Parts: sequence; C-alpha cells; structure tokens
Amino acid sequence: MAISAKLLGEDEYVVVSTRTHWKALIFPVFVLLVVAGVGGFVAAIVPSGSLQTPARIAVLAVGVVVLLTFAAKPFLNWFFSTYTLTNRRLITRHGILTRTGRDIPLMRINDVSYEHGLIDRILGCGTLHIESAGERGQVVLPDVPHVEHVHLQMSDLLFGGPEGRPGDGILDNEEPPEHMRRRPNPEPDSETLFSSDDNDRR
Repeated sequence: MAISAKLLGEDEYVVVSTRTHWKALIFPVFVLLVVAGVGGFVAAIVPSGSLQTPARIAVLAVGVVVLLTFAAKPFLNWFFSTYTLTNRRLITRHGILTRTGRDIPLMRINDVSYEHGLIDRILGCGTLHIESAGERGQVVLPDVPHVEHVHLQMSDLLFGGPEGRPGDGILDNEEPPEHMRRRPNPEPDSETLFSSDDNDRR
C-alpha cells in the first residue's frame, strides 16, 4: 500500500500511507451477496427444456455484468487509490487503468482541517480539508481512516510538534525559504534595562 521507495526524494520518508476507509466496500459486498442470491434462485427455478441452458447462461451473463459494474469496479477503485503523507509532501493516487496523481509540497499548504459526522465517528474515519497555495487551492480527501491521527501528523509536520520541531515539512538540516524564516526579536535598548534592585537604590 505504501508508495514505492523509488518515487521518494533524498531524505524523504513516509509518515502515513492509507487507502480510503473500508466503508467504501459496504455497497459492493451488498451487491455481491444480492446478485449471488438472486442469480442462484432464478437459475434454479428455470423450467427444464431446451431453453434451460440458454436461460441460465443469460442469468449468469447479467449477473457478471452487474458484479463488474457495481462490485468489482468500486473494489478496484478502492484498492488502487492511496493517500500518502511524507515529511515533504502529500501524495494522492487514483485510477485502475488510467492513473491520476497529485503531489502537494507541505510548504505550500496553508491550513488543514477535518470533519466527521456521527456515522464517521463510529466507523473511525472522516474528511480531510487541505488549503494550499495555487490554482486548485482546496483539496478534499473523503473517508480518510483515523482522520484525527492523520490530521495530527500533518499538523506536526506543518507547524511543529510539542518538541519544537521546525515544522512546514522542513528537515532539521534544511534552510527554510526566506518568507518562512523566523525574524529575530529586536534587542531592547540597553539604556532602558534596569533591575528592581537598581531602581530601589536610586
């Protein structure tokens, strides 16, 4: 499920890699059970005669088409769609035959938030909203498993964790861009510095 190491840059490593939540498979599994049950029942009640075999073949063909459309395709879409968070970027991959992907450098992300309703909270998933600089500023990742954990990991990379890490996807040995450098606090005027003891003696 993790992205190939060949696609990672130097000093880049995977923080989180996941597919969409398994709830995307509920409907395909339901369709599989219904088609198998109904198809088997219809094939069993076909009256004997010269048309029995063609009728059963037709039932089988219809069942296969329905399964490919409403069960196999959603399953393959789920299997081949991944969300990967590294220490430098957010990587999304989708598609079965035609693959599409998007990479968002962490340094371009301005804000990250999540939401999950009651059902999502029960199932342990949610929707991640990412605001980034660029033409397509907002990215929505639906049905992210353990969305609170993913949100926390991304926030630590972006804004620094409790240990005071650099944040913004910058490694310890990297120099941040000019607009992201922290400006030093101005030194106070030495003439205005005095202690309470000095003031009492005056």
